[in-house]
Amino acid sequence: MTDSPVFFCGIGGSGMLPLASIVRASGRKVSGSDRSLDAGRTAPKFAYLQSLGIQLFPQDGSGLKDGMTLVTSAAVEDTIPDVVRARELSLPHQTRPQFLAELLNEAQRSVAVGGTSGKSTVTGMIGWILHALHRQPTVMNGAVMKNFVTPSAPFASALVGDPELFVSEVDESDGSIALYRPEVAVVTNISLDHKELAELRSLFGAFLLRARKAVINLDDPETRALADVVPADTSLGYGFDSPSADFMGKNLELLANGVRFTVIANGECSNVELRTPGRHNASNALAALAAVSALGVPLSDGAAALARFDGLRRRLETVGTVSGVTVIDDFAHNPDKVDATMATLRAQPGRLLLMFQPHGFGPLAKMGDELADSLVGGMGPDDKLFLPNPVYHGGTVDRSRGSDWLAAAIKKAGREAIHLPERAAIGDALIAEARNGDRIVIMGARDDTLSEFARDLVERLEARN
Repeated sequence: MTDSPVFFCGIGGSGMLPLASIVRASGRKVSGSDRSLDAGRTAPKFAYLQSLGIQLFPQDGSGLKDGMTLVTSAAVEDTIPDVVRARELSLPHQTRPQFLAELLNEAQRSVAVGGTSGKSTVTGMIGWILHALHRQPTVMNGAVMKNFVTPSAPFASALVGDPELFVSEVDESDGSIALYRPEVAVVTNISLDHKELAELRSLFGAFLLRARKAVINLDDPETRALADVVPADTSLGYGFDSPSADFMGKNLELLANGVRFTVIANGECSNVELRTPGRHNASNALAALAAVSALGVPLSDGAAALARFDGLRRRLETVGTVSGVTVIDDFAHNPDKVDATMATLRAQPGRLLLMFQPHGFGPLAKMGDELADSLVGGMGPDDKLFLPNPVYHGGTVDRSRGSDWLAAAIKKAGREAIHLPERAAIGDALIAEARNGDRIVIMGARDDTLSEFARDLVERLEARN
């Protein structure tokens, strides 16, 4: 990889911001643009990027100069001015995954974490264990890791350390998982999300076969099937329900603010206590412990470090509690993630006041029936669900299936769902409805302003009281 200046188009994206910060920390000159910056949204994020010495430009082509490399996110079209200008200047142009894959593949030691759900949390857990044990990893994540947040680094979705020990979340949504050749490959689960299952099986299977060690969730039927094609001497299976697991979880206790369980591996036994709730997070911890073991970390050391793992932003994150009403911010957006979130919430008492913002019209067309089933299955008879319009940033996507359709499907199944197109009206309804013992849960992806919405609800509850 050259040392040329890098221009990130879409630099505020969840996968772009941490990558830009890692590249900037390496000493290279970094600049970028973002349509959210032009629209005046999420100003603190862009102020943080500027604090790193990253220059920001309008997304009009003015920031591109001779000698630069252009890196674009998946959300960037070939027709926008930045890309057009880069073509005019004959600049090298890479996608975000292509650029990230070069960094990971060049590292002496690397861990790549894939799967439909849980990959950000597992990446954060691996990064934290290695950091806590003074291994100085570089970590590239798609979510803010709360252990690394400081006043000067409020958007800590990256950890800059030794570039030769590289840990990264990797994505299958665009097929780019085929670019990565990690030392350790982790697959947490496989379910309906961006692609059909047949294609996902092929992508994840090849991903595991390219690694020196493959860490596989044996509790998930789809990933368990992949374990059959991975050579036994390169495979590390984990799970609570699979007798053949190399990392076996036992005695799982689901607590209000965490989980407790025992891990048996390599003839050793260690107790794990997590501050992050839910069975899915216990499974994530098993994945992280198996991955770091492939890097030589003893089980007892990994388990002890996990007790100090604070989790990720927007992963069942409690934003605040006012007069017995708790506001929770969560990233759940596909059926698998909604199932995990709802199961964790339902394990504790209290009525749920939910807002679910679909992350696009395309996902509703692809998995709307499954989303409806997940929401219905997780809701109790007294719970209420509010649905704003889906995230939409323009384009020609088919908008025939929207939130009104999803609300009708959920009501038909016997649960209360209300479509209110504008979020402001939903905020008013949630504040009017909330009472002592309720939990307000804000769910959705591809929209940084959801967290601002959740914080605003806490402030409104405080003002109400």
